Amino acid sequence: MLVDDDPGLRALVRATFEAVDVDMEEAEDAQSARGAIEAHPPDVVVLDVGMPGIDGLEYARELKADPATNGIPVILLTGSALATNGHAEAAGADVYMRKPFSPLELLAVVERLAGGLHATPFRASKARDAEEQLFLYARDLRHILEIERGQRVLLQKAYQETVAALASALETKDTGTRAHSQRVQRYAIELARAMEPRLAEQESAQYGFLLHDVGKIGIPDEILRKPRSLTEQEERLMRTHTILGEQMLGGVAFLKGPGLEVVRHHHERWDGSGYPDGLAKTEIPFGARVFAVADALDAITSDRPYRKARTWEFARVEIMDEARRQFDPDVVDAFCEREPELREISLEFAAA
Repeated sequence: MLVDDDPGLRALVRATFEAVDVDMEEAEDAQSARGAIEAHPPDVVVLDVGMPGIDGLEYARELKADPATNGIPVILLTGSALATNGHAEAAGADVYMRKPFSPLELLAVVERLAGGLHATPFRASKARDAEEQLFLYARDLRHILEIERGQRVLLQKAYQETVAALASALETKDTGTRAHSQRVQRYAIELARAMEPRLAEQESAQYGFLLHDVGKIGIPDEILRKPRSLTEQEERLMRTHTILGEQMLGGVAFLKGPGLEVVRHHHERWDGSGYPDGLAKTEIPFGARVFAVADALDAITSDRPYRKARTWEFARVEIMDEARRQFDPDVVDAFCEREPELREISLEFAAA
């Protein structure tokens, strides 16, 4: 709880604390703070000494005299040379800090007190002018943002490794083909780059390309690995993997948008005869139309339980023949344009 009559200072402290997920309540004076503290006792109270009405020293004595609040640590802030450490100790304050102060220094003291650790009164190493306060906040917020940015990079790397591990486990369950998910992701990104570079750079789409068949986790192995054509009932069950995949990943924030669209719609067909929703032409999300060609390319040129891999030349003819039936003709054109790059990706994986 920060009690200070300066709204600008309260906003700056709140921004600092929220940047590291520390909740902060605030009040402009002791009177308004009383009800809030009574309703929800905070872990630490930070008081400005020079408040109108009841000043910080008097309110600190009040808090320490009340059995309901005397266990709450109190930090006193002052910009006046008249208030001293002795005054703060007489009021029962746990810590005394002089303005201007570093928000990170205040945060460190708050966290120590909230954790029940002993905190000694803070004294700045040198006198600071009031104009320095904004500089201190800018410096500390920049430092916090740098830390947060580094954590975000580490978290993103963890996401990528987790998704890759899930995709690898899935392809082992499904076809046993090596690196299918990574290969088809690379194909799809290359095709998207030829048509809509922004889609190729979207992490949601990249994850969707990689996890397109995640719903097959819910399909029995005897159906996934059946070396013959599926019965009508088995085919109906197999087709549910698109909806299952969307349901499994629907709560994952970084897959919202194009990623989930790819998972649900990558078996739709340009002529409207696909599944699960029978969408046609441009009703099919763009990412799913791009992925359909990439997935077919890899399916044709890879071993499957029911047949051996076909040649690249066979795949080219098949894809071109299916323009305006199974595939968006514009995506087929992009396939023809980027065929050398796609072939290079295939050879890269074959050599790995």
